[in-house]
Amino acid sequence: MKNILVLHTGGTISMQADPTGKVTTNLVNPMNQVSIPIEGIQVTAMDMFNLPSPYMTPSHMLQLYHKIREEAKHYDGVVITHGTDTLEETAYFLDTMKLPDLPVILTGAMRSSNELGSDGVYNYLNALRVASHDKARGRGALVVMNDEIHAAKYVTKTHTTNVGTFQTPTHGPLGLVMKHEILYFNSVEPRVRFDLDRITGLVPIIPAYAGMKTELLDMLDAKKLDGLIIEAFGAGNLPQEVASKLLSFLEAGLPIALVSRCFNGIAEPVYAYAGGGVQLHQNGIFFVKELNAPKARLKLLIALNAGLKGQELKEYIEG
Repeated sequence: MKNILVLHTGGTISMQADPTGKVTTNLVNPMNQVSIPIEGIQVTAMDMFNLPSPYMTPSHMLQLYHKIREEAKHYDGVVITHGTDTLEETAYFLDTMKLPDLPVILTGAMRSSNELGSDGVYNYLNALRVASHDKARGRGALVVMNDEIHAAKYVTKTHTTNVGTFQTPTHGPLGLVMKHEILYFNSVEPRVRFDLDRITGLVPIIPAYAGMKTELLDMLDAKKLDGLIIEAFGAGNLPQEVASKLLSFLEAGLPIALVSRCFNGIAEPVYAYAGGGVQLHQNGIFFVKELNAPKARLKLLIALNAGLKGQELKEYIEG
């Protein structure tokens, strides 16, 4: 018998649509009414939060981490139900923490519990299956949606409403949930993990766009920031005026990390013109590999809260 802890946090999977199609929060979570037709699984469910996922914060994510640590000795796996808008961020945050050695699976739904073709119960039951599977151990936090298993580091929401929204660019999923088996055909790489007691700091994200000048950056006070994420063009390039302005932030000691706004590929310093990636990297901007801007923000925020500085910070962020 596998004992699985379920932590509900809210989101579409726990919501209902009214007769006009508007989706609203339930006081009673319908996932708690689901019978579990899976042999060999005992479920203990807790309502941690009841939040639309745009309300999720790093503080909530840290509470989930501490709850998993607190309860881990009593369970063989953990499932977290979550709203899809920020699910990938919570998954990445947990994947960066010192999780116990047991499967931690996040899932959600694109259609609320009473909508035609609702996917919530199906995803929930698949998540329970994966959480009880021995091969899920040692893979960090995983996202199970639409019959696929994805690594928390790379998975992202790619469609506003489609049930197949969660995809892993470049790499593809780690595995598949089949009718009678769970198949893995990719592995996850080793990761640096942290054990945090608190998470604080202000790290905004600034996206690049054609015709961009320095007006957004001019409104920022480096003294009030803990870090900055730049979502740059292509392989990691910016207008030269923006690059010059960022230099003043770097000189003030503000850590700045850069990602590409492209859906696929890796940011790397290739172009040597003014504002190009070569200059940006030489000036001290960190190039983050294979993370989108929201996850890069969490990575920098976690590193700063862990006390990383100087070369240690650079190696972690660029690793």
